[in-house]
Amino acid sequence: MNFKKLVGKVHLFLGLASGIIVFIISVTGCLYAFQEEIQNATEEFRFVTPQKTAMLPPSQLQEIATKTLPTRNLHAIMYGSPDQSVQAIFYHFEPYHYFLVYLDPYTGKVLQVKDMSKDFFRWVLDGHYYLWLPPSVGQPIVASATLVFFVLLISGIILWWPKNKGAAKQRFSVKWNAQWRRKNYDFHNVLGFYASWVVVVLVITGLVWGFQWFSKGVYAGIGGKKSLEFVEPLSRKVPSSSSEAAIDQAWHKVLKETPQAASIEVHVPESDSASIAVNVNHQKGTFWTTDYRYFDQYTLKELNVSHLYGRLKDATASDKLFRMNYDIHVGAIWGIAGKILAFSVSLISASLPITGFLIWWGRRNKKKDILPKQKNKTALITE
Repeated sequence: MNFKKLVGKVHLFLGLASGIIVFIISVTGCLYAFQEEIQNATEEFRFVTPQKTAMLPPSQLQEIATKTLPTRNLHAIMYGSPDQSVQAIFYHFEPYHYFLVYLDPYTGKVLQVKDMSKDFFRWVLDGHYYLWLPPSVGQPIVASATLVFFVLLISGIILWWPKNKGAAKQRFSVKWNAQWRRKNYDFHNVLGFYASWVVVVLVITGLVWGFQWFSKGVYAGIGGKKSLEFVEPLSRKVPSSSSEAAIDQAWHKVLKETPQAASIEVHVPESDSASIAVNVNHQKGTFWTTDYRYFDQYTLKELNVSHLYGRLKDATASDKLFRMNYDIHVGAIWGIAGKILAFSVSLISASLPITGFLIWWGRRNKKKDILPKQKNKTALITE
């Protein structure tokens, strides 16, 4: 067995084993690509009429939101642009709940309460991450299938590679006037080849979330030196002389320093030793430029961290590149053109298990059709 035949066997076996999972991951990736644009176009409560008056501080919005969902855990208050409603984020991992309360930032009026466990795009994301299984079960399955898909992409390029210039002419275009089996073969090979150079980037960025060893390896490989493990800095409990709520003070401080921020997310301290985390995103549509800032909830002293998710000004080139992982994965790093590209190649990825299965099924049945004919021919000669 030569090298290409061995690669072909590996490609076939792994493709049949992981095809359904790869299809689900790819289709859900397609559906999620434009979730922000679709939600902005269909959910009116995301927007408000800008007012000349100042926005309400986090403590007042916290009080209103908590009265709306008194039995839930308030995680953060997120401000957007002047024409956007504020999101009060209620989240808890165990027992799980996830709600968004949309508020008018000028009046405090509750515009919408959204149970994210019933949200369509949250359902899509759960399929993409966990195959709609419990996270402890689905996450390793998805991560393993993604790793297998990486091998399939590499082996697919090896199988595609032409032996000579004559064969190369047939590798770059679909033969539209051929029978459906030949067209299906071309779809799998030609479209797969063109898409693979982008898909491999989506796969690598996906594997960063899939395996810790892979994530640490990529970060170290690009020169990263900081810890990837998030550790919240702690506050030291001391008496406070200020009558203004600490989260309001932190918000006012950050707002004064970054008035043009795309969004400011103020995290409510969940214990008497927790810090006030304030995430300041400087660029709408992406997340890598986010400043992660932490304040002592008693003294408002800014606290430093040794992990990756700190101030943007302290981030090295390696840190910034690693922070771009999500924005690269969804294509947002290149704006709407990048999202269209990510959507298109994800759609081709979803087609590869189908076209690949049809190639295998067609060859399998073709062999069955040939064998009886050969047997009958031998019998006639013997007679």
